[in-house]
Amino acid sequence: MHKQIYVNLAVGSVGKSKAFFSQLGFTFEPRFTNEQAACMVIGENIYAMLLAKDFFQTFTNRTLCNPKESTETLICISCDSRAQVDELAMKALAAGGAAPRPAQDHGFMYARSIEDIDGHIWELMYMDPNADMRAANES
Repeated sequence: MHKQIYVNLAVGSVGKSKAFFSQLGFTFEPRFTNEQAACMVIGENIYAMLLAKDFFQTFTNRTLCNPKESTETLICISCDSRAQVDELAMKALAAGGAAPRPAQDHGFMYARSIEDIDGHIWELMYMDPNADMRAANES
């Protein structure tokens, strides 16, 4: 069965994207990182490939969208606590990212959205392991 996941994202500058995500505390796998691509480690067996647009284009015949104008995907990263959600969001803002909407508190789940420097939307969320989501949805 599947052993890893790689999310591939087109970026304007691999170097600037690496600098942005490094400020959030992410690291990069050097064996799969060069001037055209950076393999960002998100978690155990979870990676984001930050690919220069011209290199990304070699993998598809479709037109790349501008993530600052269109949304193709929302990337969600789970966090260990509400505090970690806020900490990552604040680091993203300090590194030049944006907050496209206010924090969302659904009781069982707390989330914040950030845009990276290319406009890709990353959802940071904490789900309370003791909460019952069914009860929250019934009200």
